[in-house]
Amino acid sequence: MDQAATINGEIFERARLSRDARFDGLFYVGVRTTGIYCRPVCPANPPRTENVSFFPTAAAASEAGFRPCLRCRPECAPGTPAWAGTSTTVKRGLRLISEGALDDGDIESLADRLGVTSRHLRRLFNKHLGASPLAVAHTQRLHFAKRLIDQTALSMQEISAAAGFGSVRRFNDTFRKTYGRTPRELRRGGDGFASTSALSLQLPYRKPYGWSDLLDFFAGRATPGVELVTDGRYLRTVRTSSGHGIIDVRDVGGSLSLAVHGIGTDTLFTAAQKTRGLFDLDAPIDDITAVLQRDGALSTLLKSNPGVRVPGAWDGFELTIRAVLGQQVSVKAATTFAGRIAERYGEPINVAVDGMPDAPDRLFPEPRELVRARLEGLGIIRSRAQTIRNVARAVVNGELSFDAAQSAEDFHADLTSIKGIGDWTAAYVAMRALKDPDAFPASDLGLLRAFDGPDCARLRPRELNARAEAWRPWRAYAALLIWGSEPGG
Repeated sequence: MDQAATINGEIFERARLSRDARFDGLFYVGVRTTGIYCRPVCPANPPRTENVSFFPTAAAASEAGFRPCLRCRPECAPGTPAWAGTSTTVKRGLRLISEGALDDGDIESLADRLGVTSRHLRRLFNKHLGASPLAVAHTQRLHFAKRLIDQTALSMQEISAAAGFGSVRRFNDTFRKTYGRTPRELRRGGDGFASTSALSLQLPYRKPYGWSDLLDFFAGRATPGVELVTDGRYLRTVRTSSGHGIIDVRDVGGSLSLAVHGIGTDTLFTAAQKTRGLFDLDAPIDDITAVLQRDGALSTLLKSNPGVRVPGAWDGFELTIRAVLGQQVSVKAATTFAGRIAERYGEPINVAVDGMPDAPDRLFPEPRELVRARLEGLGIIRSRAQTIRNVARAVVNGELSFDAAQSAEDFHADLTSIKGIGDWTAAYVAMRALKDPDAFPASDLGLLRAFDGPDCARLRPRELNARAEAWRPWRAYAALLIWGSEPGG
């Protein structure tokens, strides 16, 4: 065992014995005498030191032969991956897995999409996650199914379909092998489930978490008819492979409550994963803070916003159009234009939300609907309208995609090749749609203005980029910190 592993082992042991919540989800404890793996905050009496092993992920513990603890429920741990900030290939691979890239078990196809060999992909996953890609996919689906058993009144057939098991028989066999019980035996009972038309799930996050700041950000940019922020809730219309519906998100302290309306159970896993990205639930906030607080100005901002997150995007094309609309106009004006586009070209839907008569009722238009859209009649200047049509055409023609498999560099090159798209727009979209934690729009006036000197001298983009080198690989979070400190930001 090398020195780093020894040091980590000592830290993990102290965290385990003290049940330190800061380490929840950062590692898992395999108990050799019981064959069970636990969270470091497990309330059970701690086993003897010589009987435990530490694993960086639940998948690693599972692949080593341990089964999940029914008391501390590893599936409910906040999700800060051990690899965060170290491997872009692993990050992109995990996004694709969460989108179902390994539902058929084809790791070679996944590796091809990521531009590496399957052998190298396995090596990367084992290095950063301690488990193979297939083990990671299996554990994600297993944990998701367990949460559905505990938190919903869905039938076992519906849960099997939602979690991607393919058949109820395979679903039952997996749970018997993993937990020693059938899914029905694990269910706590249906008496506690609310009687409602919506299906609700709890999505845990790591504290501190800046929910109010995120909600304010979305509220100022909510596209009328498509999104709504009200009474501490965020609602938006969504397309899924099985149709359309509405997601309804609120903070319940320690997790977000995701209610879905009109969404089929077969796309529930994808909806939950996309919501996690939309609200940046898996941000390694301790790592981010450790880097950014080295800068005196950012350290001050972190004190007032310790739970900074980067708002994601449900749809990359929609966000790109929104970013184009925001070029050289106010946030309010861009929001108005986006609403006009949705009203004119978006598809109306009729999905009921209990107690919400003014729920969003329109889907943002798809690329093909804007290729020839006459946007000038909506008050949008001709050059910007043409840029929007150019973006839509590039997506329809396959020249631009928002696939998580691509590198940030390739995406930047593809997007900026479109007339009317510059570095600022490309960085902003990469930050939110591709979830690139190091994307940084250095030409942004708000970022430059934040470092004005006493003589009103303003930094140039290259000077800001030089200062921001010390913020890598979390420059996107630095940008959100600065924007959040601006009046009305």
